[in-house]
Amino acid sequence: MFENSSILVTGGTGSFGQTFIPMTLAKYNLKRLVVFSRDEMKQWEMAKLFEGDDRVRFFIGDVRDKDRLYRALNGIDYVVHAAATKIVPTAEYNPFECVKTNVNGAMNLIDACIDRGIKRVVALSTDKASSPANLYGATKLASDKLFIAGNSYAGSDDTRFAVVRYGNVMGSRGSVIPFFLALKGKGSLPITDKRMTRFMITLEQGVELVWHAFDNMIGGEIYVKKIPSIKVTDLALAIDQEAEHEIIGIRPGEKLHEEMISSEDSAYTYSYEGHYKILPAIHDWSQDPARIGNGIQVPYGFCYTSDKNEEWMCQENLKLWLSENASKIGKI
Repeated sequence: MFENSSILVTGGTGSFGQTFIPMTLAKYNLKRLVVFSRDEMKQWEMAKLFEGDDRVRFFIGDVRDKDRLYRALNGIDYVVHAAATKIVPTAEYNPFECVKTNVNGAMNLIDACIDRGIKRVVALSTDKASSPANLYGATKLASDKLFIAGNSYAGSDDTRFAVVRYGNVMGSRGSVIPFFLALKGKGSLPITDKRMTRFMITLEQGVELVWHAFDNMIGGEIYVKKIPSIKVTDLALAIDQEAEHEIIGIRPGEKLHEEMISSEDSAYTYSYEGHYKILPAIHDWSQDPARIGNGIQVPYGFCYTSDKNEEWMCQENLKLWLSENASKIGKI
């Protein structure tokens, strides 16, 4: 699908982009891959990794700036939208900035992609967008709705939009695994609540879900990866068996358990091997045979939450992953 095509990744110097870009370059014969982001130092460091590869280009810009997006999208075929303000406490204390990037930025990108005739756009979402309990989740829910409606907004134009949604990325910068590893051997680990559970996904799995979305989408779908859950206490024990658990309480906007599909979405949700797909409720697109494909509709009232998940990650499996990925943890 991507053969001899050009791809642009917004927020391309982040954790997702640093995995998506080398994996995609290795798998597909691309014409050009553009990294669009606002941090010049991250671009400078990232450019060293692709020195000599003429396919990789870097473009300083911000999704808040529609004019800059128009320029960056010239000659682009596909877009991955990974740019976001996504640290929950940061968003709670800087709500205007979060809205400007996550909501206004989404609108800018949708408009620019339609006007530039982009073929397909896949936007990254989060489990926090389902029944949001914090501002970050609320802005990402709004963003998801915008990208879904973008298919209708495009009218007769060929641009199509879809969304992928997944949970916490294992070992990414600022996540709980590198945080706990930094405290290993110091006697105690801070635990928000002993009952807390989280979905866990690797960056490689996230990239593969995006590839699948590009290949499968008709327009307006939300793809949800089937991934394991883990108890936060098991995560802590896998990292440091001897540490005491210091209960510090849930932070502002934080959930006890995460949710990726709400019961309200069950009427539009279908199950496939390895993932779910939430179809758009607008225009009766959820009844479209092309969008449904070989999916099996989930029971009414079904919800996909980290505490009621059928698949769980045990301490032994996490320890194995930690040993195999020690060099990458916290660096991307």
